[in-house]
Amino acid sequence: MSTTGVWSDLIGQERVVETLERAVLGASAAGNRHAMTHAWLFTGPPGSGRSNAARAFAAALQCQFGGCGTCNSCVTALSGAHPDVTLVRTEALSIGVDEVRDLVRRAAMSPTMGRYQLLVVEDADRVTERGADALLKSIEEPAPRTVWLLCAPTADDVVATVRSRCRLVELSTPSTAAIATLLQKRDGIDPALANFAARVAQGHIGRARALARNEGARIRRAEVLRLPTQLVSLGACLDAAANVVEAASEEASAVTGELDAREKTELSEALGFTTKGARPRNAQSALRDLEDQQKARGKRLQRDALDRVLTELTSFYRDVLTVQTAAGVPLINAELAEPVGQLARSTTAEATIGRLDAILACRTALETNVAPLLAMESLMLSLSGLD
Repeated sequence: MSTTGVWSDLIGQERVVETLERAVLGASAAGNRHAMTHAWLFTGPPGSGRSNAARAFAAALQCQFGGCGTCNSCVTALSGAHPDVTLVRTEALSIGVDEVRDLVRRAAMSPTMGRYQLLVVEDADRVTERGADALLKSIEEPAPRTVWLLCAPTADDVVATVRSRCRLVELSTPSTAAIATLLQKRDGIDPALANFAARVAQGHIGRARALARNEGARIRRAEVLRLPTQLVSLGACLDAAANVVEAASEEASAVTGELDAREKTELSEALGFTTKGARPRNAQSALRDLEDQQKARGKRLQRDALDRVLTELTSFYRDVLTVQTAAGVPLINAELAEPVGQLARSTTAEATIGRLDAILACRTALETNVAPLLAMESLMLSLSGLD
């Protein structure tokens, strides 16, 4: 089993790499063909690397050396520039039937340069039911050299008719030590900072890298972890909720502001808005569609930022419960041992479990489109014990 080439970023996934390498070998004339199939479903906890695994597999299937990581096929497949590798990363809340139909049409095409026509859908759990119906026929009756690579947190997140026709690849949460080593070797992060980021990221490789490389991300995280000790009145709870939502909106705007403007300019130029004469028919409709897509992207990014807040709060109260139950396991937030201990002594394990349940309820509310401010106000009141 190789730990280099296209597989080098798959930390702690030796069993998965072994399975995928067998499939790559099975795709060749000399290999065991039963190891290869036309549809795969990669699952794993957030940050485990399921999308990286799918992209690495796509690169290895196109590579004449089985995934060297340096040839043109590998480099272009990993980056999304390969003409026969389609990477789908949705920035909306769902992948609709029209987008899936476009992918199905692409799947029916023969490869132009590579060995396969590969379609990597990084958010298969966001495919709507109508989209899944459109996808199903392509998976059931695939073109001879087409391979679908779907990614989702769990198999249950994908429509049953689709997942039943895919070969399942389950990734596990990588260890703290493995993530810290990756940060040091790949990103040149100082060992102490790498160990800190790996520990508090709780197995999420992307989050660990963001914390290790971005001081602003570490500052925002520290501010969130101060909230449990600041919720001492109704006013403090409402202020905290407003500040959290505002910070999430600003974080989303920082990503989308320049991108939105560039996309609108490019579309306007393509539609002829910058030239003299009448505007093309349906131009306003195209701009409205773009604005709707941009709003959906901003909404998703804001929700992702709020979800990170909930994750950090969960880690804090998990530590409180660890102290209260004398579980004997290391704290996630070891540097906050004093405030964690104080809260543990001033309340009960039952109350802490109630607060963890409130965080879960808030996450569910956000997923069902409850207004973010309302959801966060309810959460802060629950965490304070004032409700």
